[in-house]
Amino acid sequence: AASRAAADARGRSERPQSAAASRIIGISLQEAQQILNVSNLNAEEIQKNYDHLFKVNDKSVGGSFYLQSKVVRAKERLDEELRIQAKDEKEKGWKAET
Repeated sequence: AASRAAADARGRSERPQSAAASRIIGISLQEAQQILNVSNLNAEEIQKNYDHLFKVNDKSVGGSFYLQSKVVRAKERLDEELRIQAKDEKEKGWKAET
């Protein structure tokens, strides 16, 4: 509940769709970027960092399930933001054509 409340507070400065994604996933865009160590939304960089962090935090190699879960949530949040951005760009392109 505290995590969700913090995400709500951070989400107030984000776009409406982005803020909604933060509330649903429970992690802000900024926090997700920090967890996966990415400064901009580049799908290849996100995937590369995700794969590495997921692997090193695997419990079978002495990692932390909690940290691995945070990595998964961060990836979900960044994937959702990429989806939102792609939809926005598609809508802008469609509006420019009409």
